[in-house]
Amino acid sequence: MAKKVVATLKKSTGKDFAKVVRMQRSAKTGAYTFKETIVPTEQVKDFLEQK
Repeated sequence: MAKKVVATLKKSTGKDFAKVVRMQRSAKTGAYTFKETIVPTEQVKDFLEQK
């Protein structure tokens, strides 16, 4: 059986990261787009406050 990659990512040796999804409205079409980024957990609140 193959090793799972997920098991190696769950080590607590590095920083903890969170995937943040922000919804933005397009000025051209008015449709919504989604921007996904991965940020350290300490910076999530600051990231969401940005425009």
